[in-house]
Amino acid sequence: MTALAPAPLLALLDLAGVAVFALTGALAAARARQTFVTMAFFALLTGVGGGSVRDLLIGAPVFWMSDSRAAALCLGVAVVVWVTPIRWWQGALLDYADALGLAGYAVLGAAKALAWGVPPVPAFVMGVVTGCVGGIVRDVIAGEPSIIMRPELYVTAAALAAALCVAGSGAGLPRETVWVGAALAGFALRAAAIRWRLALPAYDARRQSSGASPGSGPPG
Repeated sequence: MTALAPAPLLALLDLAGVAVFALTGALAAARARQTFVTMAFFALLTGVGGGSVRDLLIGAPVFWMSDSRAAALCLGVAVVVWVTPIRWWQGALLDYADALGLAGYAVLGAAKALAWGVPPVPAFVMGVVTGCVGGIVRDVIAGEPSIIMRPELYVTAAALAAALCVAGSGAGLPRETVWVGAALAGFALRAAAIRWRLALPAYDARRQSSGASPGSGPPG
């Protein structure tokens, strides 16, 4: 976070995203009845996964290696989950918290990439990566269906937040206004998807079967 240290709001978004995703990782281990060591590993991997990939790709120091608060926060979240009943964390509240973390983390990823001189389109991609990679890694290791394979809008919400962040920055708007507005827009889209099960149209395999197969036309 060296280049963005003067932005307290962005640092707050960073830690908030780490905390929310660490919570989802710890809960994945809790549902699988794992040990505390495994739970702490899941919390850390999910909490810092997206940001780590982002930093490696943009050539920045990996944020949690220079700021001990992120790793400590992940371990603290694991302790909280370990000592509390899992029923406390079930229901829609966690889904909405995850939505807020997703949007905030997507904004953070895009803003940090821009601050490190990354062009707008790759910076947008870094926003999506920051928001989604931690959850993808968590699901793969836990043996659960990945969140990106579910029909509900998820990656799209991260993409909206990242796109608005990049567009607002390119337009020269006040950065705090851009960050808050972009995060709220991404959160609103994801919350609407949770509430009303919104989804993009799925690929229709009948499109392939309805047409003639390659080479099946009349002889030339």
